[in-house]
Amino acid sequence: MKTKAELPECPVATTVSVIGSKWKLLIIRNLLVRPWRFNELKKDLDGISQKVLTDSLRAMEEDGIIIRTVYPEVPPRVEYALSELGESMRPILNAMQQWGTDYKNTIL
Repeated sequence: MKTKAELPECPVATTVSVIGSKWKLLIIRNLLVRPWRFNELKKDLDGISQKVLTDSLRAMEEDGIIIRTVYPEVPPRVEYALSELGESMRPILNAMQQWGTDYKNTIL
């Protein structure tokens, strides 16, 4: 997790630095529904590369947004879920969803 000194002064810039990529937002959107496995996310997020998915999940885990759980099975099963901090972004994504719906309805 970044220190306060590493974050931008502007709160909007801070939010963008944590969730500001297309893929991170779509990963969070999926994780708001339920925990997902890596391959499930890869199949659902059309166009994402394995490297970008891996990097995005690692960054969000480091930022405390998601929790990675490894189950002691053979082969190992890994699930990704939102942390409490990640769950706190639900209103942000709900507002984005509503805005996107409203915007699409204003376009002919």
